[in-house]
Amino acid sequence: MNKLRLERFRKIIGLCLLVSLVFIGCFKPLRTFISSPKQLVVFEGQQSEIASLPVFQASSTDRHVFTVSSNEQKQGLMVNPHQNGEADMVFQLAGFPVKKVNVKVLKDFKVIPGGQSIGVKLNTKGVLVVGHHLIQTEKGKVSPGETAGVQIGDMITEINGKTIERMSDVAPFIHNSGETGEPLNLVLLRDGKHIRTKLTPQKDSGESSYRIGLYIRDSAAGIGTMTFVHPDSMKYGALGHVISDNDTKKPIQVEDGQIMRSTVTSIERGSHGNPGEKLARFSPDREVIGNITINSPFGIFGKLNTNIPNGVMDKAMPIALSHQVKEGPAKILTVIDKDKVEAFDIEVLSTVPQKFPATKGMVIKVTDKRLLAKTGGIVQGMSGSPIVQNGKVIGAVTHVFVNDPTSGYGVHIEWMLHEAGINIYEQERKAS
Repeated sequence: MNKLRLERFRKIIGLCLLVSLVFIGCFKPLRTFISSPKQLVVFEGQQSEIASLPVFQASSTDRHVFTVSSNEQKQGLMVNPHQNGEADMVFQLAGFPVKKVNVKVLKDFKVIPGGQSIGVKLNTKGVLVVGHHLIQTEKGKVSPGETAGVQIGDMITEINGKTIERMSDVAPFIHNSGETGEPLNLVLLRDGKHIRTKLTPQKDSGESSYRIGLYIRDSAAGIGTMTFVHPDSMKYGALGHVISDNDTKKPIQVEDGQIMRSTVTSIERGSHGNPGEKLARFSPDREVIGNITINSPFGIFGKLNTNIPNGVMDKAMPIALSHQVKEGPAKILTVIDKDKVEAFDIEVLSTVPQKFPATKGMVIKVTDKRLLAKTGGIVQGMSGSPIVQNGKVIGAVTHVFVNDPTSGYGVHIEWMLHEAGINIYEQERKAS
């Protein structure tokens, strides 16, 4: 009899669990509440939504840091941050705590959105090997550099113990080596590692001069779009992606660089399978408006020498962290004619709340009829155009979809700020 009762009890419990799982799976608000984060990061003065249910009550463990109120428009709660600090939000059911969310309130933080067309000039760390070429010698055609194991994409940083910074530094070593017959002792930077090799220049019978059989380059230039300026430090971010060498397709290791104003002269309209492009030139005065110290997967970064108003949104505005970005309407700031920055409508199709830096955080689609007519959507040179949503800078345009030029990727602004050396969490840590 006891075994029969136990078996019946097990079946009842199993049936209750099954019904509970089905109920949770079908009841979206409850599913959303259960999957809501255990930690929430917000800025002073910026309300933030969090999922909840009417049956739960929520309160703050420190009302000086934040308070909680009901969201009248949607089912959920609003977190009202008051001052820099950290406290917990406790959810209760019938007086019993059922869930706790840690809330960190950061100091108010603002940046000035960009949108300006900029010219970029990068100087490499050493000289970049971009190709091999054959030299006609008395013994036939050879490439001394290739024979020595120098690969395309290598950076020559030293020759005979001397630092190499420019292409002009290389020629005297080649001449002296050819005259003396002594090989060159090279230090190459390859995939973050230093490699040593010996290279013996050969005499080009056609020109009676010594050659190493390598094509080299010490700089690169292009155009892009300014993303943001931090008014307190004058640090900036632009492009939203790394600058790679055209020939090697590898990221350029930057020694230093400059940014200048540029003017858009025309647009090559994008189409299916054929991304368009902004055609631009450096401004005639070639005034340097800032330096470049970092070239990373999240863009280029440095400091400005002067303010560069965009004429559309010149005042500093708040930023949105990745979990605060919403699917829906937004705007991008960019230039499609001369140097005039304009705002254009887009749609954020999807966004991923990210705990760690990643270059692809949003999928966006251009919806502005005038921009579509002029460019076909997102074109090369538009990378770095800031994305603004609900009065906040949320990120930047980074890549276009080749098969759909109206759409592309965006990067979240917090990761660009991190790369620029701007720590939005620093003040919070000092306070905690």
